[in-house]
Order: sequence, then C-alpha cells, then structure tokens
Amino acid sequence: MKKPIHIAEYLWLDGAKPTQQLRSKTRLIPGETGSVDLDFFPQWSFDGSSTFQAQGGDSDLLLQPVSYYPDPTRGEGHFLVMCEVLNPDGSPHESNTRARLRQLMEKGGKDVEAWIGYEQEYTLYQGRIPLGWPDFGYPAPQGPFYCSVGSEVAFGRDLAETHLAACLEAGLFIYGLNAEVMPGQWEFQIGYRGDDSEVADPLTCSDQLWVARWLIQRICEEDGVTASFDCKPVKGDWNGAGLHTNFSTKEMRTKGSGMAAIEKAMTNLEKRHMDHIKVYGAGLSERLTGAHETSPIDEFTWGIADRGRSIRIPRPVANNGYGYLEDRRPGANADPYQISTELLRSICEL
Repeated sequence: MKKPIHIAEYLWLDGAKPTQQLRSKTRLIPGETGSVDLDFFPQWSFDGSSTFQAQGGDSDLLLQPVSYYPDPTRGEGHFLVMCEVLNPDGSPHESNTRARLRQLMEKGGKDVEAWIGYEQEYTLYQGRIPLGWPDFGYPAPQGPFYCSVGSEVAFGRDLAETHLAACLEAGLFIYGLNAEVMPGQWEFQIGYRGDDSEVADPLTCSDQLWVARWLIQRICEEDGVTASFDCKPVKGDWNGAGLHTNFSTKEMRTKGSGMAAIEKAMTNLEKRHMDHIKVYGAGLSERLTGAHETSPIDEFTWGIADRGRSIRIPRPVANNGYGYLEDRRPGANADPYQISTELLRSICEL
C-alpha cells in the first residue's frame, strides 16, 4: 500500500542584519501518520549564499529539525518544522542564536525551572499605510484604539482572529490577543497559560514565538497585507511596538522567597542593562525614549505596576509576594532566543 505524503514546511532564521528574518521551504515526506515524531523529519540543506549565511563557492548549510507543529495553513497530516542552522560539519552556524540558548539551558537554565512569556506587538500595513489609517494625514490621536471594538476604531480584527485560530490549531501556547494603542496595531501572547501539563520554558516558547510570527506573515499574504515588527512603525507621538517579556524562576514563584528573588534579579539586571539593550531589537532607541510607556534606553529602572519602567513588577505579584517580572525593554523585532539568553545570564548568573 502506498504511504501517505506529508507536507513539511521547514522554517529557519537567515543571517540578515541587524534583524534576522524567517525563511522557509517545503519538503514532501512519505510515511504513516502514527509514526511522526521529530526523527521523522530528515536533516536538509539550503543555499546559504541566498540568505546572508554563506559564500557562493561553498554555500550548502544544514537544517536540523528541533520542533514541529501541525500546519494549520495546509491541514491535517502536514507540519511546520522549526530548524537550527548548522555548518557542513554539524556545528552551529554563527547566526544560530537558538544553539546558544540551548547550551545555556543545559548549563543550568533547566535547573532553575525558568518560565517565559512573550507579548508580541505588530503593525498591519496595507501598502505603505498602517491598516485603518487615512490615505493622507493621520487618524484621531491614540486613546480610543487600545482593546477597542467597532469598525471605526478596530482595524484588522479578522486577521488577528484567523491568526489566533491558526496558533491554537498548531498547538502553540497562545494565551491572548488584543488591539493595541495605535490603529492597525495588535498584540498576541505566547507562554505559560495556567496549564501545568505545558512546560513554558525559554527554548519551547521561543520556538513557538518564531512559528507564530511565521503564521501571521503567512496569513497576511492571503489579503495582501504586511505584518511589521518594526520597533517604531510610525514616527512622532505614537506608541512604538514592543515584545514585553514575562520571566520567572521556581524561586521567584515560591511563596516566602519570591519577592527577595525578584529584588535580587533587579540588581543583576541593572549590572548588565546595556548587554540586554544590544540584543533587544534594531531601532530600539526610537522606542525607548522615556515617553509612551518606556524608560530611557540608557537608564535601568524598575517599579511596581509602573509601565514607564524598564522592569515592571505586576501589582498582584507585589501583593502576593511572589510571581514574575515583566521586562518592558525588548522591541517587537527582537530575537526571543537572545532575550531568553540574556535574562538567564543576568538573573540566574549563568
């Protein structure tokens, strides 16, 4: 009997600077549905000279599958496959930021039982104009658009809802979405969502965020819309776009020791503030100005329930005395692998 054919979309990060971009290509793999696991997806190769990762004279690089998900764009029996980029000898390519996070998790990240959650903001564009903006001039000042409802203030909800459904079908740890402060701007969240059977560790959630980014861009293709992760999509008196990151260790989540661990994390984060800023996204200086719910880029600040700080301690965490912190510094185009790496290095002293 002929084996069924599975369509696997291999995803990886290219070598573009200052911001790596997603690439993907399609492989058809015969096999029984019940036999699908990570080993089902073979190592593959690609032309690194076309992705800013190799020279043309010796351009083959390797794609090593590291996680896979049901593909909601193609339907049952087909998959999205997240990959690391390897050199021909099997070592991690210099652009492979996931490998550095993986090594750090093995070094001690697993031992501290780190959990992470990403709040991904993005802006929808129709041509060169954010969705819902007039052809000339500006919309009404920001204020009525955040968490809004109604066709005069909410623009792109159909795409955001389609993306939510796709993330659920793919099995991603998505736990919310909302319209953002600027018209045409949306946010979705990936990470811990209260289900203790789901392990929301930095490696798992970073993989899933990249897959979720691929999905919103793929969904937008259908309508000729662009999903932008630019840190400051519109100049002037408009909020930028961020990737607020929620982080905790087991100690921080423990009643009795939690707040002391969080306060110690503040001291460690302040020492390495600029190390974080270096990898928290291209164009970050346009966003971290001290206005629009940000702290100035060259200052480290923290506070309880204060969205104008580098780090916010949520009010319920302060009241309970344990929980997590929110790093408000990363920009929307930041690499989650690098965010996780720096948080582990600073907070856990790895």
